[in-house]
Amino acid sequence: MKTNDKKPTRKELPAEGTEVTGSEALIFSLMKEDVGTIFGYPGGAIMPVYDALFDYRDRINHILVRHEQGAAHAAESYAKILGKPGVVMVTSGPGATNLITGLANAMIDSVPMVAFSGQVPSGLLGTDAFQETDVMGITMPVTKWNYQITKADEIPEIVAKAFYIASTGRPGPVMIDITKDAQFGKMKWHYEKCRKIRSYFPYPKVQMDKVEEAAHLINKAKKPLLIAGQGVLISNAQKELMQLVTRADIPVTTTLLGLSSFPADHPLYVGMPGMHGNMAPNIKTNECDLLIAIGMRFDDRITGRLDDYATQAKIIHFEIDHSEIGKNVPTDVAIVADARDALTKLLPLVKENDHKEWVESFRKEYDNEYRKVIRPARESRGDDIKMDEVVHMISEKTDGQAIVVTDVGQHQMVVARNYRFKQSRSFVTSGGLGTMGFGLPAAVGAKVARPDRMVIGFTGDGGFQMTIQELGTIAQHKLPVKMVLLNNSFLGMVRQWQDMFFDKRYSFTELANPEFTKIASEGYGIASKFIKKREDLESAVEEMLAHKGPYLLEVKVMKEQNVFPMVPAGASVSNMVTE
Repeated sequence: MKTNDKKPTRKELPAEGTEVTGSEALIFSLMKEDVGTIFGYPGGAIMPVYDALFDYRDRINHILVRHEQGAAHAAESYAKILGKPGVVMVTSGPGATNLITGLANAMIDSVPMVAFSGQVPSGLLGTDAFQETDVMGITMPVTKWNYQITKADEIPEIVAKAFYIASTGRPGPVMIDITKDAQFGKMKWHYEKCRKIRSYFPYPKVQMDKVEEAAHLINKAKKPLLIAGQGVLISNAQKELMQLVTRADIPVTTTLLGLSSFPADHPLYVGMPGMHGNMAPNIKTNECDLLIAIGMRFDDRITGRLDDYATQAKIIHFEIDHSEIGKNVPTDVAIVADARDALTKLLPLVKENDHKEWVESFRKEYDNEYRKVIRPARESRGDDIKMDEVVHMISEKTDGQAIVVTDVGQHQMVVARNYRFKQSRSFVTSGGLGTMGFGLPAAVGAKVARPDRMVIGFTGDGGFQMTIQELGTIAQHKLPVKMVLLNNSFLGMVRQWQDMFFDKRYSFTELANPEFTKIASEGYGIASKFIKKREDLESAVEEMLAHKGPYLLEVKVMKEQNVFPMVPAGASVSNMVTE
């Protein structure tokens, strides 16, 4: 029998004051922080920690990825689904540098993550030793905090700080680099959770005068519109959001990262705003008299041309990070606080209201979009399958109840537009960084986080090949992830821009692809199916959803389909093109 097959003897945490190694202290510290899963890849500089983990693998589940970037994306997805920090562990040098994309992605998308890297012994720092890199210098711009541990007795305190910083206020990734001698060193075991850090105030106190101003504007508004961002999910303010909008009868639009914070089948839900969003919220942004933004940062993909964005409206901005206030869009009332805390204080001041005519105007715009764009894309009758009809069918077959993960590109926008989320914390994607290759490892993290829920990962043929090796992770850990590969043999979003703005000069965007289903089935033992005919789509989707294990469904879709509506770069959000 292989050593790894032996079930470890369950060990408990040591008594306070017991002498332990730094590596053991790290594992015990993670247990104190209720870490149940680590996504990682071992190597020489982190080997002492992995040796300590071996005796506690019944307490902490370790997911062996195939690339460190995959570990970071899996941890991000895990964190988004559960609302707690994802944990990553890698070795020094390339192990740490391979995390950079994931750290940058987590930073811009405000995802709590704690990453640990091994490092050469402290005596060799700065000597260009084997697999030494300046992890602190490299990761400083893409982390909320980073720290290099050189002594064993630092480990518990720094780990406690790392989890506190990563998960409080505006969440983000933290990087901890641990020298090898600190891992081998001895210390007296003691752990105390971090509750406060001098000069760090993650939760600003709600200013009631600002809340009262906001309530006044909401109560007198005739045409209010509310944009819900990911901050609603981070603060668990979904209930308070629902109470506010139903009481004041306010239409709700959700950003890409805010999807699933508000049920798509609710009468007040009016779709997604932005470059590939729905026409109604975009057009009405420039008609409303009050724009309420909660937990979002007015990024360029939402606003379009800034000098023509909601200039007629009063703007209330709920945001925990003061640096986001007024950064892009001038704010009339800024409430710098945790969204849930602020909404709780706002609710008693908001009166019941009725904006029936205003709400109905959104439906008219949606009907117009449905006739021009949505129905033709979902109900295609040509030879080629369109992405929209695949996503719409899966949304219907799952009743909007699945956890959906996407990669980045055209399919990402198609999923955001067509999947009707009915359950909170059900959508994971790369927003601010737009990281191709995110989807497959993120599906791993989502399934590990919620093994009880169906996880469907949508990807394109470009992004899929960037992290295709994570099929090995899925196979080894027997994760029943459903993967939908929408294959158009192009880098689709880049091709769309080349089509629309570069005279159809398709410069290096067409892909010569392998047989993906053969790689999955023959290479990894994962059930798979390839279809290209519409009459095969429904049965293939049903087969995938019914299958007990992991499944790859590859759908050959229209090669040159463009995603509409679209706000061209530099245009106003109310000037969307539909063809």
